[in-house]
Amino acid sequence: MNYRLWWVMLLLWPGWTLAASCSLLIVGDSLSSGYGLAPGQGWVDRLDVRLKQTAPQWRVVNASVSGDTTQNGLQRLKPALARQRPQGVLIELGGNDALRGIPPAVIRQNLVAMVREARASGAWVLLLEAPVLPNYGKPYADAVARLYGDVARAEKVTHVPCFVCAVAVKPELMQADRIHPNEKGQPGLLDAVWPYLKPKLRCRAK
Repeated sequence: MNYRLWWVMLLLWPGWTLAASCSLLIVGDSLSSGYGLAPGQGWVDRLDVRLKQTAPQWRVVNASVSGDTTQNGLQRLKPALARQRPQGVLIELGGNDALRGIPPAVIRQNLVAMVREARASGAWVLLLEAPVLPNYGKPYADAVARLYGDVARAEKVTHVPCFVCAVAVKPELMQADRIHPNEKGQPGLLDAVWPYLKPKLRCRAK
């Protein structure tokens, strides 16, 4: 058998790559940047470790910045896409918008623009629902919480329900500010995202 010819045919076959390397771009705020945590302890760091164990062809690029709003994320997304050329994008923004009382319609507009920008680059998208504090009343909080599912359905991307909420109700898993999960709470964040992410980890390098 001509093994050299066999390998050439395999490499030319649609969808096949040899030692493919695919990247996952995470555009988030302090919940994903590791705020208040020791290096390597955030849920994104733990995701990178899990990928090395279960899907080693994937690597994580964490472009999360503490304090970012959806407007900040939208401004940063295009250059990050051009630089990293990711196969998947996780958008985790909106919590800081809600803390500032930014109108839900503006948050929605920015998220839609980010989703479309990511999809136009050829990446699939996971949209992570932000936790919303009741600072501006229940109607406002409900409106912001609802828009994530609405955007995901309209844009045909995957909606990850509030990935912090199950951890946030347990004081022992939260930092002193009661906004950011502590080191013990980080595995819970990853476990909330993983079931939505895992089915998408089919690496076809660009």
